[in-house]
Amino acid sequence: MGKIIGYMITWTTYGTWLQGDKRGYVKDGKILGENDALLQSNLKRLKNPATRLDTKHCAIVRRAILKKAKEIRQQIYAIAVRSNHVHIVAERTNESIEQVVSYYKNAARLALRASGFVGRVWTRGFDKRFCFDRDQLQSRIKYIKDHHNTDG
Repeated sequence: MGKIIGYMITWTTYGTWLQGDKRGYVKDGKILGENDALLQSNLKRLKNPATRLDTKHCAIVRRAILKKAKEIRQQIYAIAVRSNHVHIVAERTNESIEQVVSYYKNAARLALRASGFVGRVWTRGFDKRFCFDRDQLQSRIKYIKDHHNTDG
């Protein structure tokens, strides 16, 4: 494989896309199918209600992430903030991908809190898809723009 030139990162809001979900789920980089017993077990373990962001909250999250990206000097090629998840396609940086996601989740959480949002916001962890060439990068940007009707 070549050098990583960028990546797509995805994370979900708390309790909205659990392991076992009928839409499938990602674990250890693999997409797995529906598992009702696992889903029911995960639903029972939730300590707080599931979090869904409204339009206002989605805009707050988007602004907070773009502001943090500017601060850490990372180019965001595409971003989609939805009621139950966030997708970002970004250039590779010298920071670890785990640190970058932490920056973005924390910036968004703090911005939501400042606006009066109450409750747990994000699930732990995230999914990552590396881009090794321009075609892969463009494909992920197109996915966000086509499927989420957002601009980058």
